[in-house]
Amino acid sequence: MDTGQEELHNKVYRRLIAAPVVVGLMLFVPAGSLSYWQAWLYMGVIFVPLVFAVAYLLKNDSGLLERRMKMEEKIGGQKRIVLLSSVVFLAGFLLPGLDYRFGWSEVPVALVLVADASVFFGYLITFFTLRENRFASRIIEVEEGQQVISTGSYAVVRHPMYAGMLLMFLFTPPALGSFLALVVFVPLALMIVFRIRNEEEVLVRELPGYSEYCGKVRYRLVPGIW
Repeated sequence: MDTGQEELHNKVYRRLIAAPVVVGLMLFVPAGSLSYWQAWLYMGVIFVPLVFAVAYLLKNDSGLLERRMKMEEKIGGQKRIVLLSSVVFLAGFLLPGLDYRFGWSEVPVALVLVADASVFFGYLITFFTLRENRFASRIIEVEEGQQVISTGSYAVVRHPMYAGMLLMFLFTPPALGSFLALVVFVPLALMIVFRIRNEEEVLVRELPGYSEYCGKVRYRLVPGIW
């Protein structure tokens, strides 16, 4: 393993360890209890598949994984959206724990399970989108040699990864046993819309063939709606 690969592996391992610790603290500290079973189930749904997805990418496409590790946006408007999204996202993960502690919501167990299944489905959409498009960076940019992808889920909507994220955002509150947290996560979904609009301006301007692709695939996020 060369130095670059070793550095990537170390960075990935650090984040794999840190992510569940940080999310766990955001959920269980406000809840004031480790008996918050909805949080344990949700973390299992999120982080167990993540381990397998990361292992797959490390073995089969470390370049894509390296792109996904980039966090610094280059476009001013996107920097503001990412900053605002981070603040809202933080509030969104603190509120369910408080909801659990004070009993503000009563989410039926069946709905919690359906929500977790929907979150997992959204995760699958995201993962298979990554397999389809190895240029799927976390930030908005067009790289040398990048091509328009029109196969798989990209034949259905132009931004299938965001579609998967939308499912995850909207079903996270009931999965965590909180209706109240929808107040926070719905705006996150709206921020996806603003991000898509800005991203498409960049892709139309800088990615050859993207305008023609937009003419073939009409919907951006949800088939039949938008």
